[in-house]
Amino acid sequence: MTKKFIIAAAAMLIGICASAQQALWGGSQIKSPEINPDNSVTFRLRAPKAVKVQVTGDFLPTQKIETPFGTFDGPGFADLIEKDGVWEFTSAPLAPELYSYSFVVDGLMMRDPSNVYMIRDVASVTNVFIIGGGRADLYKVNDVPHGSVTRVWYESPSLKMNRRLTVYTPAGYEQNKSKKYPVFYLLHGAGGDEEAWIALGRTAQILDNLIAQGKAEPMIVVMTNGNAGEQAAPGESVEGFERIPGMQQRGMMDGAFEMSFPDVVKFVESNWRVYKDKKHRAIAGLSMGGYHSMHISKYYPDMFNYVGLFSAAIMPGKDAKSPVYQNIEEQLAAQFAKKPALYWIAIGDKDFLYQANNEYRALLDSKGYEYEYYETGEGHIWKNWRIYLTEFVPMLFK
Repeated sequence: MTKKFIIAAAAMLIGICASAQQALWGGSQIKSPEINPDNSVTFRLRAPKAVKVQVTGDFLPTQKIETPFGTFDGPGFADLIEKDGVWEFTSAPLAPELYSYSFVVDGLMMRDPSNVYMIRDVASVTNVFIIGGGRADLYKVNDVPHGSVTRVWYESPSLKMNRRLTVYTPAGYEQNKSKKYPVFYLLHGAGGDEEAWIALGRTAQILDNLIAQGKAEPMIVVMTNGNAGEQAAPGESVEGFERIPGMQQRGMMDGAFEMSFPDVVKFVESNWRVYKDKKHRAIAGLSMGGYHSMHISKYYPDMFNYVGLFSAAIMPGKDAKSPVYQNIEEQLAAQFAKKPALYWIAIGDKDFLYQANNEYRALLDSKGYEYEYYETGEGHIWKNWRIYLTEFVPMLFK
């Protein structure tokens, strides 16, 4: 082997390694976000040629934004100050919570290159951080036994397609081959999919922590894709990455998902060690998922003993044709005649669905149907839905 060949081979190997590992050298050297001792947070971005840099996120006071559905509260904005090419902003001290944020550089929304922790919410991807303490400690990965999260495919004969589920099994499920578990079916909102609750909702962390503290029964949590015309989350099906996630997903609230829900239950009860009776099943969801939970639970009154409506969309439009949406009062009468163990309604006092929920509660009150009501501040936001999950789970399967 000649010396020239050895040198050439070495150069080629170095080039291959450099190409394969190029992501190792692309990280930012700036610390952002930095959580300070008083729980204020400092954001930094190196952008020496920028003219204006802002940060926007749910840690800031809200501002009114116009949407196709009306005027709502949206994340506020704060200006960063530049010094030697690095822009910086420090927030006020923040309460314990999981927060999301993005930078806006000369009008262009962008992620924080110093923070690799990101979550997709509908069509938006934002950076996240957690201020610990109080309830927010339930959202953190703590030194407790951990459950498992799997993505699995099931056949839905009703929808004539294979579809994907996200499933949480509690710590110890794999080891104890004889123990059976109750099942909690947890449904996402409009624009979401089977990834929403596990990512934004911190479901695995919340269940791990509540179970470890003895505040919740060990249970299996099944997170579905409520868009009946689609197989799975963006990039996770034969549709690839072409579909833009958002409010145009197929089969969201036309009755198809509700009618097909027994397919999900049958699959779960055929593949996991679970109890197969109403006493050991719960269903809940946020917004559209609350709508689905309401209609599924009344259409199949022998299926779920625990029902949770989180900031729920309530009644269908007047043109809804599905049998799920017909004879609503008769279906509710049949459901409540069987006395569910828990019917739980929760909403924020600034939620755009607040009045609709009040009207629905008035209907339940007029019929003498028993339910529990939980009200928080603020609006139609993940902060509330994580709170509702931490409140609802400890009441299940007692």
